Amino acid sequence: MSGFGRECAEIVRAAREGSYKIGMILGSGLGALAEEVEDAVRIPYSHLTEFPVSTVTSHSSELVAGTLSGVPVVILSGRAHYYEGGDPTVMRTPVETLKELGCEILLATNAAGSLRQEVAPGSPMLISDHINWSGMNPLIGEEDEKRFLDMSTAYDADLRAAMKKVAEETGDPVAEGVYMWFSGPSFETPAEIRMAKTLGADAVGMSTVPEVIMARFLGMRVAAMSIITNYGAGMQTHALSHDETKSVALQGMERMKQLVRAFVKEIGQ
Repeated sequence: MSGFGRECAEIVRAAREGSYKIGMILGSGLGALAEEVEDAVRIPYSHLTEFPVSTVTSHSSELVAGTLSGVPVVILSGRAHYYEGGDPTVMRTPVETLKELGCEILLATNAAGSLRQEVAPGSPMLISDHINWSGMNPLIGEEDEKRFLDMSTAYDADLRAAMKKVAEETGDPVAEGVYMWFSGPSFETPAEIRMAKTLGADAVGMSTVPEVIMARFLGMRVAAMSIITNYGAGMQTHALSHDETKSVALQGMERMKQLVRAFVKEIGQ
């Protein structure tokens, strides 16, 4: 682990005392969840060494530490993406900071395109596994033997079960599926979407996989969820756009907030 994660954790501790169990990364259009945090301190990424400030308009780029559903949490409101600078390690220091603050669990969220007609825009989808189509990896260059990381249980089965349980209890059951990471920033072609379906993907997106790999490398348990904002290319009549991604993510925000609050309460006891 680099010294930057420890340095950033000390900055957070100086602003707010306490220990944390759950860390979160919020994706496109999902930043409003950070407003739900109580007794919060908010630290801009620009004040934290080696934290990347996102160039994407829907990412606020601030760390929020406090409580959610009575459980201590640290939220990374916004992420930097591989496509913003071509660096798969761009979120390494933020994830290391979560680990240094004591977070045992990472909940990652994103906006994604659905490859299944029954999983419509506005729906949440729990990620059961991923396909790293980009071929990039944040562990490239690691010299430690731990770089040969087992990813067979990347998305923790118990955490997924907890999310499905609270979803059923709230009357809002969630779909579950495989997420395929494309590098972006251009959207996929219809041919690429047909390929993704053939390979077993249920949704596509441009994030999350590097953070999941890094979190598992650091020994964190991981759960991840997508808000479906569109169908893949060739599955809808209108053109894909980031404006649609942001607007539909906002429409699904209330469902996401309800699920995440219940999930945090369930696993944070």
